[in-house]
Amino acid sequence: MIHVIWDLMTIEFVVVTCIAILFGVWVGFYAAKPRSLKGKHVMITGGSSGIGKYLAIECAKNGAHISLVSRNPTLLEEARVEVLKFASVAEQKVSCFSVDVSGPYDQIERTVLQAEEELGPLFLLANCAGYARAARFEDTSVEEIKRLMAVNYFGAAQFSHAVISGMKGRREGGIVFVSSQGGLCGIYGFAAYAASKFALRGLAESLAMELKPYNLTVTVSFPPDTDTPGFAEENKNKPEETRLISETAGLFSPETVAKVLLDHSLKGKFISTVGFEGFLQSVVCIGMAPITSVFDLLVQSFTMGIFRLISSFYLFKFDRIVVKCMENRDLKKRSQ
Repeated sequence: MIHVIWDLMTIEFVVVTCIAILFGVWVGFYAAKPRSLKGKHVMITGGSSGIGKYLAIECAKNGAHISLVSRNPTLLEEARVEVLKFASVAEQKVSCFSVDVSGPYDQIERTVLQAEEELGPLFLLANCAGYARAARFEDTSVEEIKRLMAVNYFGAAQFSHAVISGMKGRREGGIVFVSSQGGLCGIYGFAAYAASKFALRGLAESLAMELKPYNLTVTVSFPPDTDTPGFAEENKNKPEETRLISETAGLFSPETVAKVLLDHSLKGKFISTVGFEGFLQSVVCIGMAPITSVFDLLVQSFTMGIFRLISSFYLFKFDRIVVKCMENRDLKKRSQ
């Protein structure tokens, strides 16, 4: 009798699981319809180059008015001209604002106000401004640590703070944060940088809960190494250990990252990743992140265990890289 009951319970579990998976697949692939950007205002910090510029191009293709924010006026104007080439309708506008995202808050507020006067109420804020410095923690100055946090975290926090009240009043739109795979997994040489990117996730998770009742979405992107001017600058003084570990995730184009990010944002997804390693990390590190897709929830629930096991092999490889580099340095010192 017990065996019969057990068999029935097993069958029931399998049936319910299959139904849940099928429902999740349907929701994930068919029910999540992206919002339209046509005629909407999108503000992009760090919009003069890299992921920010290519995100602007994708928004232009979708009919949005765009305000580009960056420090360098020359690069901003060059980006504006390039983005306008991808406009889908003649009426689209692209404006530039030369601002340091880590500067005084009243300057940030004035920038948002001026942009909305020119292009209309803000629908989407994309916080793409940021930079990386790779170095051992003891070799990183305290000033550099503060600067990384000021640009990568406080810059995004300031702009988000400046736009939230208006968005809540209109009850539409969203905020995007561009973190990094370094915001999911801290690695050698990225102690100061990873801390600033980890902070973005905490901000994004809390904001997602605060803004959900107002029909506002929050998306945080965790891109791998991306072929941008910032990445080229970062590589100039990157420790060998950091370079070798980072290379395991591959190098992606900013066009690919931007296209995926915009799609995920318009569909209201909380986490946006590119590539298998990014997907694996996002599942292993999902924790108490907001649930924005039944399909994603099911995938995370059924793969977390095996992905954690797979990640242990990555970690073992990373540790071996660090040890090997240390041994090579010691050998080089002894041979001198």
